[in-house]
Amino acid sequence: MVDVKQSATETVSFTSMAAGTREDYELLERLEAEFAASTADRVLEQLRGLAGSLGGYKIDRLEHSLQSATRAYRDDADEEMVVAALLHDIGDLLSPHNHSELAAAVLRPYVSERTYWIVRQHGLFQSYYYAHHFGNDRNARDRYIDHPWYQDAVDFCHRWDQSSFDPEYESLPLEFFEPMVRRLFAREPFSAGRE
Repeated sequence: MVDVKQSATETVSFTSMAAGTREDYELLERLEAEFAASTADRVLEQLRGLAGSLGGYKIDRLEHSLQSATRAYRDDADEEMVVAALLHDIGDLLSPHNHSELAAAVLRPYVSERTYWIVRQHGLFQSYYYAHHFGNDRNARDRYIDHPWYQDAVDFCHRWDQSSFDPEYESLPLEFFEPMVRRLFAREPFSAGRE
């Protein structure tokens, strides 16, 4: 378990932010930087939490994530996209109805706008494979058909997401991907909207 408790000896002087001093905010900035440096640990812990989750499938969400990332890796996807494939469902435990948005928000400061968009939209694009069984429009993704990353999201779901529920598939272990995750979250965060 990652320790996220703040130091009891280092606290700000204020009880409302308007009363904060420069020194208070310098302290908070330093502590935030220290906390942010362990983001990869928390993300990996969340990923491990997918083990045993969501019954009904032949594999659990962790294995699905490993299969997705392994397929991306074996398809020679760049490291950022391999990590995105690994982490695309980390929002499932906390936010099953909009897990794509949660996973994308976690990745956003560290990935390109393209990768962010694909992860954010993958839930909609994945519904192509099942929506019609419930009387819904399987082509709802086509509202983005003119988007420059439309085909990238189609490919992400077709090649790596929808095909990664196979108990016989030989996935690479999480330990293989861990250095990639650590490199991604060690990046200097992008400004919003920066490619």
